[in-house]
Amino acid sequence: MEQVKRMKWWGWGEEGVFFNYQDKPAFAPFVKKHLGLDLRPRQVDTIRFDAATVPDSTLPEPLRADLVGATASDRVRVDAHERVVHGHGSSVTELLHVSRFDYGRLPEVVVYPASETEVTEVLAACLAADAVVVPFGGGTNISRSLQLDPAERRPIVSLDLGLLSGVLELDEDSGLARVGAGTLGPELEEALNARGWTLGHFPDSFTHSTVGGWAATRSSGMQSDKYGDIADIVRGMTVVRPGGIVRLRPVPSESTGPSLREMFIGSEGRLGIITDLWLQVHRLPAERVVVAYMYPQWSAAVAAIHAIKDAEVPTTFVRISDANETAFSLSTQKKATSPKKKLARLAQSGLWALMRRRGWDTDAMCISYVCFEGSKADVAERRRRVVKIAKEHGALVLGTGPGALYDQKKFDTPYLRDFLLEQDVLGDVSETAAPWSKLNGVHDAVYAAARRAFDELGKQGFVMCHLSHNYHAGACLYFTFAFQAGQDADREYATVKTAIQQAFVDAGATLSHHHGVGMEHAPWMAQVVSTEGVSVLRTLFEATDPGNNLNPGKIIDPPLSLYDHLER
Repeated sequence: MEQVKRMKWWGWGEEGVFFNYQDKPAFAPFVKKHLGLDLRPRQVDTIRFDAATVPDSTLPEPLRADLVGATASDRVRVDAHERVVHGHGSSVTELLHVSRFDYGRLPEVVVYPASETEVTEVLAACLAADAVVVPFGGGTNISRSLQLDPAERRPIVSLDLGLLSGVLELDEDSGLARVGAGTLGPELEEALNARGWTLGHFPDSFTHSTVGGWAATRSSGMQSDKYGDIADIVRGMTVVRPGGIVRLRPVPSESTGPSLREMFIGSEGRLGIITDLWLQVHRLPAERVVVAYMYPQWSAAVAAIHAIKDAEVPTTFVRISDANETAFSLSTQKKATSPKKKLARLAQSGLWALMRRRGWDTDAMCISYVCFEGSKADVAERRRRVVKIAKEHGALVLGTGPGALYDQKKFDTPYLRDFLLEQDVLGDVSETAAPWSKLNGVHDAVYAAARRAFDELGKQGFVMCHLSHNYHAGACLYFTFAFQAGQDADREYATVKTAIQQAFVDAGATLSHHHGVGMEHAPWMAQVVSTEGVSVLRTLFEATDPGNNLNPGKIIDPPLSLYDHLER
């Protein structure tokens, strides 16, 4: 569908955009040290799509006719490329298989409704034919919320919401915007910025994900310290359901029984199709600056961030990388080519030498970034308060240069994962949230679990972490892990991922802070929300979707599990 921008079929993002390690002189030695791998130059610029590798659609003709009647013939697509793009999300295992032409179960058809009325009629046609309906936003989900059940024999319809886009209303008195569910992040920010507003929601997937997808998976953006998670941002919505349309008006708060708004947020398409949302928006700040700090070790950095939160210093985000992630970040610095950059690199080397002379273990140091927004006076005052707390915890202030660099490349990380896949390295993430009192314990438990998993596989692996998304009671820990894949990549991946996820739960954390449940995290739901909690969810899904037509097998009762690969 030409009007709707979608990612390349075989990996993340746009064709022609790559991670390039050859202009980063420290990166190849870093990989060699931690993964035992000699990197080779990129050999694949693209993977040519071959329609002959895709089985033909078996869409029943009566259903096709009904879908065309509900929309238009050019918006009911059965061609191979459309079906492959919409047959998976962006989890590392999905992309591993798809890039090797192993597509798994594909939808029979992709439909592009252009209005709420068309969504209603498409859903009615699908239910009448006992078809499965899977809403599709940007395809960026990494928890397998879009992966299809290979045993499903009913027709599967991928409902792409990309034509339901744009800012539909803007209530400037209230700071509320009504937005189409298929609106991509950059499209939304451009429209809001043009009128002096911002949503402030910037997940890592921002450039390719949609507003509806954010809500359906309970997303959080990197600036949530100021703007809130998506559950805070969404104030109302419209949801098309089998029995009718739910309209939730945008009010600041209400006492209307159990929250329907909260129920739909994070429901991953199992309760209906979100068509538009009312979102809380903010005036663009007069000034924005990101400042970097270096702490001597992880525990000091965590204590400092907790102190900043306790002091209620208004920040847009506060993030710290542990020692491993700090070393990784430094390894991705580009080669200094200009005289100015060469001087800056010399100054950095001199600073590290000075720190070592003062007793720092530079292998343990942790970099932190703090973003400040507001008036010039407000930003200056908040920076002073944070500097005081940071120095009390042993930090050095690195200034705005490293902070500006972080801000510029914050959406580039997913391309690194594709590069590693080409090198036969599985690199992925697991994130969680825990109270302040448990964060260090969770951090240590995950490192230990990952190392045991690597040892079990006989692999040299790497794990790193950052802390972000700070709350009064705790914060998010975001782990990245990587290892060289062997002949049984699915089993190897499952070994590491299940170890990390179980470590979360055993240490008192949750299964995910902002990536959703899907099929990937469903095995831990009973441990996190209790067996009775899962029973409540099952009762809800069965009552509201008795035919099991709405994205079945997500959140609970998954047809595919990571543990399947461990039981072979």
